[in-house]
Amino acid sequence: MAKKDIKKAVLAYSGGLDTSIILKWLQDEYGCEVVTFTADLGQGEEVEPAREKALKFGIKPENIFILDLKEEFVKDFVFPMFRANAIYEGEYLLGTSIARPLIAKKQIEIAKQTGADAVSHGATGKGNDQVRFELGYLALNPDIAVIAPWREWDLNSREKLIAYAKKNGIEISQKHLDENGNPKISPYSMDANLLHISYEGLHLENPANEPEKSMWLWTSSPEDAPDEAEYITLSYKNGDPIAINGEAMSPATLLKTLNDYGNKHGIGRIDIVENRYVGMKARGCYETPGGTIMLKAHRAIESITLDREEAHLKDELMPRYAKLIYNGYWWSPERKMLQAAIDKTQENVEGEVKLKLYKGNVIVIGRSSDISLYSEAHSTFEEDEVYDQSDAEGFIKLNALRLIIEGKNQPNRK
Repeated sequence: MAKKDIKKAVLAYSGGLDTSIILKWLQDEYGCEVVTFTADLGQGEEVEPAREKALKFGIKPENIFILDLKEEFVKDFVFPMFRANAIYEGEYLLGTSIARPLIAKKQIEIAKQTGADAVSHGATGKGNDQVRFELGYLALNPDIAVIAPWREWDLNSREKLIAYAKKNGIEISQKHLDENGNPKISPYSMDANLLHISYEGLHLENPANEPEKSMWLWTSSPEDAPDEAEYITLSYKNGDPIAINGEAMSPATLLKTLNDYGNKHGIGRIDIVENRYVGMKARGCYETPGGTIMLKAHRAIESITLDREEAHLKDELMPRYAKLIYNGYWWSPERKMLQAAIDKTQENVEGEVKLKLYKGNVIVIGRSSDISLYSEAHSTFEEDEVYDQSDAEGFIKLNALRLIIEGKNQPNRK
């Protein structure tokens, strides 16, 4: 769709410098009406100021959308992902990845509501987010036009962005300027929501550099965490946590509470080099305190409520599932297919998990369920009346039969 054909665009708008520049750029380059959408995903910053900033750009009040999505985010996106124990490349709990399909969904809903024919985002042409947003847009509305300014404009440096902002009277926060009013390079690019906060950029671009201690915003360092351990109990139903220490909580409140515990005890920091979908490797640091606790607890309750083969098949499917989310395929038929299988396994995942939190560690110290598959009668090392140990001889011989035949007929393979 040509620029002149765009009548109205829904912009994912934070109110920060970059998306404020994009807002003005859309008005200038496309000559279109702009609808702003600001999502509160629990990022810890005020979102309401985005309304005043949008009004200054001449955005109509009815075209300014500021939505509190914390409960929907955790209930419909974070919890389903954690039912799968999803973790990308062995460490990353997908905190940024899982927020993008919800933002894309809301943009498409707002586009339909306002009659917009385009959507726009502020992701760069180097990262994964452009893929995640746009796969979501097109899955939910194949006819929508997508505007990705970073792939179109020539504002490819901080200096050019600041100059454009000054020229167009766009408010520039002091954090973007040095004491002389010149563009200041921020040491980190950050993204936050209720599940995590991420850090990328300058100092971290050399994977040999240790992260600066001052970088970490959400968690105490393990060295500075309390010297006394703290004990908590998580209650589960259908694979989702529903209560902490017996107190029922909404999904967002529960995750926020776990974040507080994790922050206090220095839990959830990682420093990784990951493989981006677009091809390059990237070094990132993440804090996912509540999610780290949830993952440990969920695996613990599954250990006594899932059948062995069910659990093992889940673990085989998990890397594929995690990769789909990382690469932006939340709305794909294959992710939905896997989700249906995963959710089926969670019907009997219920009970309680007791945890000890101590200096960066989440330690499982107990798990219980009224429908546990753990049988003390069968597992005991003492005398029992339910298991005939002599049965194991035939079991072993049958399982070794092919190995015995091979050993006799093809001894050179050994």
